[in-house]
Amino acid sequence: QVQLVESGGGLVESGGSLRLSCAASGTIFGLIDMAWYRQAPGKQRELVAQITSGGNTNYASSVKGRFTISRSNVDIAAYLQMNSLKPEDTAVYYCYLKRLSTGLNYWGRGTQVTVSS
Repeated sequence: QVQLVESGGGLVESGGSLRLSCAASGTIFGLIDMAWYRQAPGKQRELVAQITSGGNTNYASSVKGRFTISRSNVDIAAYLQMNSLKPEDTAVYYCYLKRLSTGLNYWGRGTQVTVSS
């Protein structure tokens, strides 16, 4: 069983920065993709950033240039550096992992990010 635990969320003023971390544990082997999603109140969950097993990254247009996703293959972890935060970035941020060999995917429980204006 794979477990994902997010940390690093909190309350920050507009223009501030936060760094989210996602630690994976359990039986994990083979190639994996990781990503961060977010869900604001009353809205659907949306992709924020993803990083493939090869290190390729992709970002939502709304965060491009402000957020940076990275990963550690040794520790099976993902990070999201969020700069120039805006009130519209307020959401619960979820870590996501997909095992390419099986197609199985896993979600963390989320961490709240609140940006005050």
